[in-house]
Amino acid sequence: MNLSIIIPLLNEEESLKELQQWIEKVMTANNFSYEVIFIDDGSTDNSWSIIEGLSQQNSNIKGIRFLRNYGKSQALHAGFAKAQGDVIITMDADLQDSPDEIPELYSMIVNQKYDLVSGWKKKRFDSVVSKNLPSKLFNWAARKTSGVQLNDFNCGLKAYKNVVVKNIEVSGEMHRYIPVLAKNAGFAKIGEKIVVHQARKYGSTKFGMERFINGFLDLITIWFLSRFGKRPMHLFGAWGVLMFIIGFLSAGYIGFMKLYRLYDKQTTILVTDNPWFYIALTTMIIGTQLFLAGFLGEIILRTKNNEERYKVSKEINL
Repeated sequence: MNLSIIIPLLNEEESLKELQQWIEKVMTANNFSYEVIFIDDGSTDNSWSIIEGLSQQNSNIKGIRFLRNYGKSQALHAGFAKAQGDVIITMDADLQDSPDEIPELYSMIVNQKYDLVSGWKKKRFDSVVSKNLPSKLFNWAARKTSGVQLNDFNCGLKAYKNVVVKNIEVSGEMHRYIPVLAKNAGFAKIGEKIVVHQARKYGSTKFGMERFINGFLDLITIWFLSRFGKRPMHLFGAWGVLMFIIGFLSAGYIGFMKLYRLYDKQTTILVTDNPWFYIALTTMIIGTQLFLAGFLGEIILRTKNNEERYKVSKEINL
């Protein structure tokens, strides 16, 4: 199978039929063998009924329905697990991503041997204040932090080799950072393609300004996980030992100076009256806590169970 097209959605009943017709037209024109996997992330409208109807008309249409809304990352994770195509395409269901981009994305993966190609919506039809400017700031921070030189991390239109999606773990709200996850997994050839961004035709966006706040927090998380996720003791343990040694040596110095002054018959004060003693003691306590945090992190990593992060209520053609 040439292509698996994965489409997470939430309350997009108006656009699904038109989107499917558009995809089918592109697939037929290019003679692709394909599957379209719709992941209904807890829609409360008629989205699932429409997906069921489309699947009856075309056996290439497949569906996964969540019991409730779990988020885009969980929807992509479910789609990646089921995808069978040599190339995986992800796109949004709101018709802002154009299926006409799929053949060139496919060619970049197959012929130019990219591991991953991310879309870049260079010209956008979103609000400048609420979306465009925060998006530029977010993408700049993501480039600086991750080292992945993309202009649009959050673009839903992306193409992957099958092996890439089978070897990355998308959780939480990490769908924004799939290129970073891929890089950390060893897939270094990451490209970018300018794609057409279309104005929303139906409904309203499901994402608000909070996604940028969450995005920056996730960026910190992925930076930490990429460097210390498998070895938390290297960070917390090292800082803990360093702080404990500094505190211990400081307390030792305070005690030594106290004894020296007593021996030399100099005027002295109680150790507990010296504010530096409490600073040294606090440093040792914090160092011990950091060391224990690293130690507990190592234990958790070795004993954790990979539990399902979402519940599927129905599947179609899978």
